[in-house]
Formats: sequence, C-alpha cells, structure tokens
Amino acid sequence: MPWLAPEDLHAFLRSRRSVRRFLPEPVSDDVLQRVLETAIYAPSAHNLQPWRFAVIRTDEAKAWLAQALAAQMRSDMEAQGASAEAIEARVQRSQVRLQEAPLVVMLNLDETVRRDAEDPHERHMMVQSVAIVGLQILLAAHAEGLGGVWVCWPLYAQEAAQQALNLPPSWKPQGMLFLGYLAEAPAPPPRKPWQEVTREIR
Repeated sequence: MPWLAPEDLHAFLRSRRSVRRFLPEPVSDDVLQRVLETAIYAPSAHNLQPWRFAVIRTDEAKAWLAQALAAQMRSDMEAQGASAEAIEARVQRSQVRLQEAPLVVMLNLDETVRRDAEDPHERHMMVQSVAIVGLQILLAAHAEGLGGVWVCWPLYAQEAAQQALNLPPSWKPQGMLFLGYLAEAPAPPPRKPWQEVTREIR
C-alpha cells in the first residue's frame, strides 16, 4: 500500500497497549461500526467466519453480566480454597472494570458453522479464528484512538454469560474486549527478543 510507509505501519502496530482504565466518554455508533467492519476482514479457517459479537453498552446490561460472571467466579474460587477476602477483592475488581468500560464486546464462537461436528480439530480452528478476529478488533480500535484489553473471564463462565445476555445456545463466549478512550497510557511491557522465540528450520 503506497500511502503507508512500512516503518510507520510497524510503529503503529507496536504502539498498541492493553488498556484497563478509560474515560467516561462513550464510543459512537460510527466508530463501533468502522471497528467491526474492519474486524470481519480477519482470516478464518475455511473462511467460515465463526465469530459472533455481542455489544454491551448500557449500565443495566453490564450489571447483569457482571453479576452472572461474579457468581461463577465466587463458586470457582471457593472450590479452589481461596479465602473470602481474596474472593471478594477479585470479584470487586473485576466487576468495577467491566462496569467502567464504556463499551464491551463479547467474542463468541457460533458452533452451527462447523463443517464436521465429529472432528475435534475443526473446533480448535474455530477457536483460533475467533482469537484472530479479537486481535483485529483491538487493532481497529487502536486505529480509532481507542484503548482496549482482552479479558478471558467469560471462558470460565460460558453458560452464565449466555444467560445474562440472552445469547443463542450456539454462541459460546470465548472472551470479551473492554474498549474506550484511554485514561492512562501504559508503558510498553517487556518483550522477549524475536531471536529468542524463533527457530529457523534449514
């Protein structure tokens, strides 16, 4: 693409951060539409595009979701032997972050689009496809001047998330993205050198 210098594009891609604190300013419909329109250009296995997005904006919907996920979190942490103080601290922190995010996008896998229901690898490919579209959303949001963070919480409480949002039974939550205008500018986290994580096969 001649209008984008490679060094500028690389700098943009490397400047994305996981942002957890946002300004209260809402994300407009136009911005959200552009983000999602760009997101669906992500690649997917067999071009099945198994992703489905649930957009949560209202305080009421976020409260339903937070309560449902918190109940599952409490149950799981109690089963693991966590102290009451640790449980309540984590639940409180997670609920506040969800409710303070101006925009929440739940990433779901639609199991009705599988080519072969008997092949377990097909589902793995669908999960990978949803993960790819999640990154595409984060980069598209970054292009709009938004910050975002990936949260895996719904993966541990799929049924609770489905019920709280009244999602179709075939929509299996995989994660959610908190999006909004940045109230913080996180420093770049440490990264391992690419040479350390790469092996060239000759």
